[in-house]
Amino acid sequence: MTRTTPPRPADIAVVLPRLAPLARTATRLHPRPGSPSPQESSVGGPLLWPSAEPWPHCEGTHRAPALLPATSPADVRLLREIRAAARNRPQGSRSYSPQEHAVVDRINAGRPCPEGPVALLAVAQLYVHEVPDLRPPEGADLLQVLWCAFDHPGENMPRTELFWRSAAAVGDVLTAPPQPPAIQYDDYLPEPCLVFPEQITEYPRAVELDPDLRAQVQAWSARQKTGAKPGSADYGAEDTYYDRELSVAPGWKAGGWAPWSFTDPAPQDCRVCGSRMEPMLTIATKERHVDMHSWTPYEDQAAVSMDTDYPDPARPTMITIGDGYNQQIYACPGAPNHPHTALMQ
Repeated sequence: MTRTTPPRPADIAVVLPRLAPLARTATRLHPRPGSPSPQESSVGGPLLWPSAEPWPHCEGTHRAPALLPATSPADVRLLREIRAAARNRPQGSRSYSPQEHAVVDRINAGRPCPEGPVALLAVAQLYVHEVPDLRPPEGADLLQVLWCAFDHPGENMPRTELFWRSAAAVGDVLTAPPQPPAIQYDDYLPEPCLVFPEQITEYPRAVELDPDLRAQVQAWSARQKTGAKPGSADYGAEDTYYDRELSVAPGWKAGGWAPWSFTDPAPQDCRVCGSRMEPMLTIATKERHVDMHSWTPYEDQAAVSMDTDYPDPARPTMITIGDGYNQQIYACPGAPNHPHTALMQ
């Protein structure tokens, strides 16, 4: 099923023409639980990985806090099955059975953190013909994203690695890639999802605008939200209406503008050539937020009001970054094979 984002409440480039040159396209990925194949774009699905190519491993040190011990990918999947089964029972009978309790207790007890290299997990696979806002290097038409499902010193999120390749050159496909013996958190294991790409237009967050343009955005936003005029008691200094309704879409996406939130914008420069890097991929905790319902695709609006808390329909990939943020991946626009940068936003 396709996903269609409703039109924005206003054409902000007409209202404020100085924003028009800042428009960028982004491709919302709209991941939804499914059973993707290696020949399809996906989140958490099987990769079109050559059987003759070694699977990447992380050589770092891997530790988990004592209160949240590590667990295996297989146990995470089993725990999700148990939770979903309990949630689907009639109200009043959603408690775990004694057998389920025993399994959950065993899983929650955790397992030792791995010593030595740890296999990476497949996070996403995107075919360029389906995701037009990707900028591949010459000869490549497929992006594969993997990560180490542990935090590392100075990084409170998984460490990502990117691989570009030509799908036609893969040949025999690796059908059973190695799995890490343990991962730090269960929400570092993406649930297999199909994606339903949709290209939209975005504008930078107000915090990225020059002071004069930002002031214009604030004034206009305040009037839309409250009807108030500058100088009145109800006139808000915040530009939340623009940011929430007209600027950056929530959820997984390629291209577009960065979803700056708890940190101020900071330019990201390529470590090889010094070029200004651009947002390439947003790995999001949620596809929608309580204060951003206007971005919910038409096809999903009925589900918003349903009594469903597990699995959370706003979090189809079951990934969480930090306290519910995004991992924003930046890439060099002139040389996509140069090392990328990842920030929590």
